[in-house]
Amino acid sequence: MRISTKGRYALRMLVDLAEHRNSGYIALKDIAERQKVSKKYLEQIVPILNKTRILKTNRGFQGGYRLAVEPEECTVGEILRLTEGTLSPIPCIDGDEVECDRQIDCSTLYVWQGLKRVVSEYLDSITLQDILDNKNSSNDYVI
Repeated sequence: MRISTKGRYALRMLVDLAEHRNSGYIALKDIAERQKVSKKYLEQIVPILNKTRILKTNRGFQGGYRLAVEPEECTVGEILRLTEGTLSPIPCIDGDEVECDRQIDCSTLYVWQGLKRVVSEYLDSITLQDILDNKNSSNDYVI
């Protein structure tokens, strides 16, 4: 399984918004500059996130973007499902039911279902707040 640039940049954008959530609406150019990513690429990600409960948009002079939820309410799994479409390692287990003609005879199905479960549980257990907390704790130096 490989997470696309879109998924990685969306996560970075939302972590940035979580980190600066007390600054009001944030201009996309500021996020792009801090994250060292293309503003044009972020402009492609915004419509995906704009349709969700996660992102708020404000147009105009003081316009920009901000989180619509608290950082502890948004998981990495949720973000990646929005941008990637699925976290399934194989197409036949994308949905809740297995869609495969070979389901009864597939000796490896349990491997892929297990991988999907482990990946989903892991990514759903990490929130934007967890990422911020980890970032802040890794900067503590003790001599």
